[in-house]
Amino acid sequence: MNPLILATLVGCLLAFGGWAVLSGAVVASRPRLGDALDLLDGRLSTTEPAARPDRLGAWVRTRLNRPVSATTERRLRMTGRSVERHYTTKMLLAVGGLTVPLLAAAIGTLVAGAAAAPVALAAPVLGVAGFLVPDLLLAAGDEDTTQDATEALLTYVDLVTLERLANRSGAQALRAAAGVSDVTVFAAIRDALERARLEQRPPYPELRRLGAELELPALVDVADVMSLDESGASLATALQARVKELRDAHLTTARIQAAAVSERMTFFMVIPALVFAAFFLVPPILRLLAG
Repeated sequence: MNPLILATLVGCLLAFGGWAVLSGAVVASRPRLGDALDLLDGRLSTTEPAARPDRLGAWVRTRLNRPVSATTERRLRMTGRSVERHYTTKMLLAVGGLTVPLLAAAIGTLVAGAAAAPVALAAPVLGVAGFLVPDLLLAAGDEDTTQDATEALLTYVDLVTLERLANRSGAQALRAAAGVSDVTVFAAIRDALERARLEQRPPYPELRRLGAELELPALVDVADVMSLDESGASLATALQARVKELRDAHLTTARIQAAAVSERMTFFMVIPALVFAAFFLVPPILRLLAG
């Protein structure tokens, strides 16, 4: 390996290590105003992450001082992952993408004496790509996550209906149904109901806010129907009718998506037929052209 390139890489690593030590020991971290407002609103937890990887993600997020977009935060909540765990994954993939080419270049130089400059130059590109891969994977799985959350929410509505048939009040039915499962949607609803209980407020506005944050219109509809409990209306029939409408809409959406996938698969089914036909058509065409 070229001594100049090796010295440059070592100097960059040393400079980064010195900057990391100084930024952690000397520069005081200042909380962002958005985090402080989220803390007052109850959307940000004050508890320390339990696992060491989560602490690493919290440190990276604090040092980068970059706000998390509302879309990314919603996707993370739907998947049941914390922002700290997300940043931990980003950091680990970035470090892996940065160090693997350097190690490969060093091993190639020591063992085979090959030129390591092209491989070493790919390290920054792979590092940036590794940092962005978790965001891309999160965006790619957003549609499937939303479908799973909708199915879980429809099951929750069925449980609420059963609780209402057992002569429980609206608030009691919502809390009892939310405690059945630890699925992400159930956990989010359980936290929202507990927050409303501690603040001594009706749970229905909190459910509407949660449905708007997670982009789950079905949850907003459930909150609207359950709010009729305060006026003494019978909710079991209304819930059954509403959940039937939601299931029909969800089934229609699933059928449309399945039809779109089938249409895309048709193209790949035609390719083998075209290749098979080419075996019979190409030889006569070539003979005609040669004659």
